[in-house]
Amino acid sequence: MARPRVRALVLAAGFGTRLRPLSLVLPKPLLPICGEPVIAHTLRQLRRAGCEAAVINLHHLPQAIPRQLGTSCYGLPLRYAPEEIILGTLGALYPVRDFLAGADLALLVNGDALARWPWRRLIRAHQRSGARATLLLHRRAALSDFGGGVGVGRGGRVVELRGEAFGDVARRHVFAGAHVLSRQLLERLEPGPADVVERLYKPLLRDGELVRAVYGGRRWHDLGTPARYLAAALDWARGPWPRRLWRGAWISPLARVDASAQVERAVVEAGAEIAAGCRLRRSLVMDGATVGRDSRVSGCILGPGVELPPASRVEGRLVTTTIAGYSPADHESVIGSLVYTPL
Repeated sequence: MARPRVRALVLAAGFGTRLRPLSLVLPKPLLPICGEPVIAHTLRQLRRAGCEAAVINLHHLPQAIPRQLGTSCYGLPLRYAPEEIILGTLGALYPVRDFLAGADLALLVNGDALARWPWRRLIRAHQRSGARATLLLHRRAALSDFGGGVGVGRGGRVVELRGEAFGDVARRHVFAGAHVLSRQLLERLEPGPADVVERLYKPLLRDGELVRAVYGGRRWHDLGTPARYLAAALDWARGPWPRRLWRGAWISPLARVDASAQVERAVVEAGAEIAAGCRLRRSLVMDGATVGRDSRVSGCILGPGVELPPASRVEGRLVTTTIAGYSPADHESVIGSLVYTPL
C-alpha cells in the first residue's frame, strides 16, 4: 500500500477557560513541557510520521503561537488560520479546506494534548479499513473524567457518540483528540461555526458510513486544568531525555538551581531560579519564575515571572502574577502581586 500524502490541522484557537488565570497570558498550546511548548511535541511527531505541512488555527492571543514557532517547526512547514470568531472543531476545517485537499488524508489534532501519538498506525488502519474517518481512542483514560467516551461496536466501528447510538456498543473509551479524515469529507464542509461530532460524524453514522476507532494506550494527557497540566509535566519529566535528570527532576540547562536546594520529582524551566535552602517537590516552575531562599513548595505550578518571597510555604496551588483586568474568583486569594489558585 502506497504511503499517502498527509497534511494536518492543529486546533489551537481555544480560550483555555479552566486554566485561568494562566491562560490569560499564554495560550494552552504554548504551555511548556520539559523545555518546549506542548504544540511543538505534537508537530515534531507529525513531521516524523511523514506529514508534509500543517496549519494552525488561532483566536485567543493569536500572535503568541506564530511569534514562538515562526514558519516551521522541526522542519515541518507551518501556516496559520486566524479566526475572528471561534469556528469549532468542524468549522475550523472550512477556511483551510483547499490546503488540506492538496494531500490524500487530513489529520485533525488538538493542539493542547500531550501524547506519544501513534500517527503511522492510525493512518495505516484508516487506509486498510476504507473508513471515512478514523478516531484515536485511549484505553486507559477514565471515562468519568471525559464525558463517558465513545461507543465502539464489533470490528472497531464507532456506533455511539454523545449518547446517540447507531448500533450495539461493545466497549467505550475516551477520545484522545486525533482524527484521520478522508479527502472526500472536505467536500461536505460549509462555512461557519460547527462541531465535528454533531455536523459530520453523526450524519455519517446515520447514513451508514464507516467511522472507525483505533486504540492507543501510550502516554496521553489532556491539559484542560492546572492539575492535569502539572500531572502531564511530571509524567514527561520521567524521560527519556538527553537533558539533566536528577531525583526525577527535569531541570533546564538555562535554569539556576542552588547546590543546597532539594529538587525532587519536579520540572524547572528555562530562566527559573531556585534559591539556597529551598525544597521543591512535585512542582512545575515555569519560565522566569524564582523561588526565594528557604521556601517549601509542593504540588504547585509557579507561573511565568512569579517571584515567590523567601521562606514561602505553598502547597497545591497555581501561583501567577496579577493580571490587569482579572478579577480573582472566590476560591482564589491574592497576596501582594501574586494570585493563588487551588489545583
